[in-house]
Amino acid sequence: MLVQKEFNLTQIDEIATAILAQSKHKIIAFHGEMGVGKTTLIKVLAKQLGVHELTNSPTFSIVNEYRTPNDIVYHFDCYRIEDEVEAYDIGIEDYLYSDAWCFIEWPERIKNLLPNDITEVTIEKINEQLRSIRLKN
Repeated sequence: MLVQKEFNLTQIDEIATAILAQSKHKIIAFHGEMGVGKTTLIKVLAKQLGVHELTNSPTFSIVNEYRTPNDIVYHFDCYRIEDEVEAYDIGIEDYLYSDAWCFIEWPERIKNLLPNDITEVTIEKINEQLRSIRLKN
């Protein structure tokens, strides 16, 4: 069970599997400093959900959409959002209430817009290869 665990970056597939198995919600907020591996983990999650296309960080577009055989995955990077009004302008509420997977980097930028029922993942860097991850439903 993944509540809090240290992991080596070579174990990222196992961590993604555990997150998908244990998340009670399709909206997952990823907390952590820049460079800790949030985008890398989200790429693995998308792949495990069945996304076959190349995934990358939506730093400039704010949201990327990916299709799986049975679902949609939205990947948000809210780092550049300076005001929650910007999130409204991209129609964030339509995404969040679409019943699609929503993976959100830098969720603190839109915290007042997030539903109460989300899963939160916090990643901390211990060293170049080792991370600590915490999952909260």
